[in-house]
Amino acid sequence: MITYNPKSWISLIFHFTKSDTLSILWKELVFIFLFTLAIVFVEQTYFPKAFFLEKLFSVYSIMGFVISLLLVFRTNTAYDRWWEGRRKWGELVNDSRNLAVKLTALDLSLEDNHFFGRHIGNFALCIKEHLRDGTKFELLNLTPEEVTFLKSLDHIPSGIVELMYRRLNELRKAGVLSEEDVLRLDRNLNGFLDCVGACERIKNTPIPYSYSMFFKKFIFSYVITLPFAFVVSFGYFATIISTFIFYVFVSIEILAEEIEDPFGADDNDLPTDEMAQRIQGIVHTILDKP
Repeated sequence: MITYNPKSWISLIFHFTKSDTLSILWKELVFIFLFTLAIVFVEQTYFPKAFFLEKLFSVYSIMGFVISLLLVFRTNTAYDRWWEGRRKWGELVNDSRNLAVKLTALDLSLEDNHFFGRHIGNFALCIKEHLRDGTKFELLNLTPEEVTFLKSLDHIPSGIVELMYRRLNELRKAGVLSEEDVLRLDRNLNGFLDCVGACERIKNTPIPYSYSMFFKKFIFSYVITLPFAFVVSFGYFATIISTFIFYVFVSIEILAEEIEDPFGADDNDLPTDEMAQRIQGIVHTILDKP
């Protein structure tokens, strides 16, 4: 995720990143410009009084309003998914901190505190990779026995939570923790599983295929025929106008596609790497005290 100053207009206007739609669409923009230029040339040269084209401008004005409403819906839907993902990761940070504070207040042994601190951090790292290309065990702080156990499971994040539940049960049986202590800790561990479940729902449930297909077909049909509506009224200036409208409409769709899956490594995705490291730092600061 890119960190920036939203009040710095000049730097934002002239700053380009690899995810900037201008760098993504430049070939298409050149094509639309040349395509419109050819239409204008043919109209001006061979059909200078094509009266039927004059009627298209009002039709495309109405269509532009309709497509704008559809793009607003598309953008809001994608942003809702992005924001829900951010909210769930915020809840994970809170649950991790709260769990660490509750554990340190129970006066457990340094070994037990280290165990829980290690696996709270492991869970944050695990869910980050789980939502991308799958868990990378070399990134986690695990013992050989724990690696063997987790590799036998289909869902690694749940396995890490299970390891913490097992240790809590051992401490309860040993009389170190009471039933009330376990119940208080259970709330935060359940929050871990709720977080990963919500994030999986966001990742695995894209916008319905029919919606996506319709948006793309409508936008393509609109922008590819737009020059015919502008050529009579604006002449050769229609090349600039059509290219700019194409850039705006298609850019909105591209940005919506990028943020609707917020757990990747794109510039506009959530900073899950930084948040996972923050969780690790928080819990180790709280639990690794002698």
